Amino acid sequence: MESYIITISIYYFVPMYRYDYKSEDTDITLSKTKIKKQMHDLQEIGEQLAELGVDQLKQFNLPDSLLDAIMEMKRIHKFGARRRQMQYIGKLMREVETGPIVAQLEALRGKSVQHIAWLHQLERWRDRLLESDSALTELLADHPAADAQRLRTLIRNALREKELAKPPKSYREIFQVLREIFPEKPSQEQENSDM
Repeated sequence: MESYIITISIYYFVPMYRYDYKSEDTDITLSKTKIKKQMHDLQEIGEQLAELGVDQLKQFNLPDSLLDAIMEMKRIHKFGARRRQMQYIGKLMREVETGPIVAQLEALRGKSVQHIAWLHQLERWRDRLLESDSALTELLADHPAADAQRLRTLIRNALREKELAKPPKSYREIFQVLREIFPEKPSQEQENSDM
């Protein structure tokens, strides 16, 4: 009688799991690749949140567990631990509506860009005022309420400070005066929310 040797691999009996995650918008079953991409997207949103300051984070009205995880992320410095914490944040982000968070992040980013542009405008005006007298004449023509005498004194003092290599006290003060002359305009989102 012949004998047969039957070998069974343990991998043969491992069930193949089908990922039946459904998209929120449709009844389409998502592939494993798309699910992984969504998880990475959620982790990226979490990373952006982790880069914000504590005061900015409080404006987002995040669940306590997510806020605690993000605050813990700020305290972690080791690469592997940070990566694991980001994965945990991504997991917590699955249960949060991300649309408003993304919109608020974009608004913050836009506000920052607008604020930086305003600061650069003030710096350019200050440099122009120190380079030529015609800049002061132009500024006073456009803004007659500006204190001309104070500006002239500050410009003269700033030039003297530069010449004598002294601390730039008047140079900084010119910037403060320009902030009063050119107030920062509210962003479009703020204007729309005020209406």
